[in-house]
Amino acid sequence: MATEYPIPTTEELDAMFTSLRNWSRWGDDDQRGTLNFLTDECRTAAAHLVSCGESVSLAHDLATEPMADHPHPVQHHMLASGDALDANGIDGYESARDHLALDVHGLWTTHVDALSHMFVRGRMYGDRPATEVRSDGARANTILTLADGVVGRGVLLDVARTLGCDYLDTGQVVTVADLEATEVAQGVRVGSGDILLVAWGREARRRATRGFDGFSGLHAECLLWLAEREVAVLGSDGISDPMPFVGTPDWPFPVHQIGIVAMGLHLIDNVRLAPLSQRCAELGRWEFLFAMAPLRIPKGTGCPVNPLAVL
Repeated sequence: MATEYPIPTTEELDAMFTSLRNWSRWGDDDQRGTLNFLTDECRTAAAHLVSCGESVSLAHDLATEPMADHPHPVQHHMLASGDALDANGIDGYESARDHLALDVHGLWTTHVDALSHMFVRGRMYGDRPATEVRSDGARANTILTLADGVVGRGVLLDVARTLGCDYLDTGQVVTVADLEATEVAQGVRVGSGDILLVAWGREARRRATRGFDGFSGLHAECLLWLAEREVAVLGSDGISDPMPFVGTPDWPFPVHQIGIVAMGLHLIDNVRLAPLSQRCAELGRWEFLFAMAPLRIPKGTGCPVNPLAVL
């Protein structure tokens, strides 16, 4: 069960990177990675999961004030507002307009990582060079890969609930045994093409500790399990990788490094899972229609998102 880190060696993670590499699996030009598992048939089946029609947002509010786990807040400015109606310069035209600027990635904003977000030894998914991401954005593996949206069967595994605790603490990790025990407890099985969401209780821990000193995440061994189950997209209430770093030289973020670069696995970081977990527990079901439509950002390496679970 959730335990202290059994720290993998550099050699073990090197071997895992090689064995899980999907480069050319779906053709030399592939930029979808494990999204290839999410077929039209998967989406059709997922649509039939909707029963009561309730929709639950899985995103945090965009934070405009600095926090310990969000030191670079969203910049929100008004270009026009109700206390300066004449500023538009057009008689009779009264409106409000917003301007936003933000760090897409990080430890708070709910966002999806494109496959151009991470590199390993100067390469990104598909054996493309890191130099394909330049000062004006990415030339390949961009967020436009998700331009048609991500719609499919979502599965929530609430590991903390299965373990009988409010949250996993810093220094604890989610193991394959935890994931499988949670499947049994919830009566659900993760399968090919699924969007998997893993909860370890980040929101509860944040309330309890009133601070930030890191958080739990998946042990690197879970990558083998994700590959075997043919998971299409992975999200969690953290960044899927534990913090502080596991301590393996060259592999500070193995789920990001191996998942994104080797497997082509899109990650959704900082998903707000507590409300969904509560509703799933009340309804006695842990699968649902998942929908996410990132902005069409040419050359983007990621995008803030508001994923939805439709029950």
